Amino acid sequence: MSIDDILAEELEWQQPAANRREAGPDVMIYCDRLVRIFKISGIEVQALQGLDLVVRKGELTALVGASGSGKSTLLNILAGLDQPTGGKATVAGHDLLTMTSAERLDYWRSTVGFLWQQTSRNLLPHLTAGENVALPMQLAGVGRRERKRLAIATLEMLGVGDCRDKMVPEMSGGQQQRVAVGVAIANNPPVVLADEPTGELDNQTAAEVFGALRAANAETGATILVVTHDAAVSEHVSRTIAIRDGRISTEVLRRTEIDESGTESHVAEQFAALDRAGRLQLPAEYIEALGMSDRVRLGLEAEYVTVRPADAGPPGGRSGRGYGGSDDEQDGPR
Repeated sequence: MSIDDILAEELEWQQPAANRREAGPDVMIYCDRLVRIFKISGIEVQALQGLDLVVRKGELTALVGASGSGKSTLLNILAGLDQPTGGKATVAGHDLLTMTSAERLDYWRSTVGFLWQQTSRNLLPHLTAGENVALPMQLAGVGRRERKRLAIATLEMLGVGDCRDKMVPEMSGGQQQRVAVGVAIANNPPVVLADEPTGELDNQTAAEVFGALRAANAETGATILVVTHDAAVSEHVSRTIAIRDGRISTEVLRRTEIDESGTESHVAEQFAALDRAGRLQLPAEYIEALGMSDRVRLGLEAEYVTVRPADAGPPGGRSGRGYGGSDDEQDGPR
């Protein structure tokens, strides 16, 4: 029996039918109970621990996490550079677990665009900016005149039209990364994966690169996932997903509201992520503040669930339902 079978058997019974979501037509990135296990010096390390993720068409999303959180492992799987140990992962309808070598090559050419932190992975130094952007189109069979026109239009859209005849060493770091965005979207891929795209840039230049990503997102409709350790990127995207210990832990959603007087304001809401098995991660500061460990008491109220330290005594909510009290006090599952 594979680990996927074990996970399915173990988690299926826990999962309410309402939570058994499938990848619909508007879902570009879909991960279901994704597991990745590495062996290091004979010791198994579980980099992804049943991770669930849904990113919909046209979203500009940031995935943030500290070193060792699992974000790089997830990116490599979504990029088709690694395969999970178990679970399910699809990108733009492509099943990443069953792709053949030929399908994987086509996936890299037409389905996903890549933007890496190191310029050497994005651009060829002996080509101009325009030639770099035109190269993916040439490999896709686009005619010379058309790819030149599209390359110029793309660079103009990203604010680096004046760099079209410049060689890579003649451009600043911010210009190079904006040209790299052009390379990533050259063939209009439905998904763009960006790995620490502003990691080597100062704040002002990083903002310019994110401006280019927003422009690409607005103009092409591409779904863009930015993977980074820098939580400051949150202000540049509408959705920020935090990963911790190989699972999605929290999400921050941002939106713009206009009141009756016409005043515009930006609103950010933070949510804990509830996965398909009913698990969520409590913020570390909450756990430390209440001294919680090992086990907690849950209580079901009319409109919410309470989480209390084990030594806090049985829940006394209006509904009377909870986990952690005596047998007489519990009417939940035993």
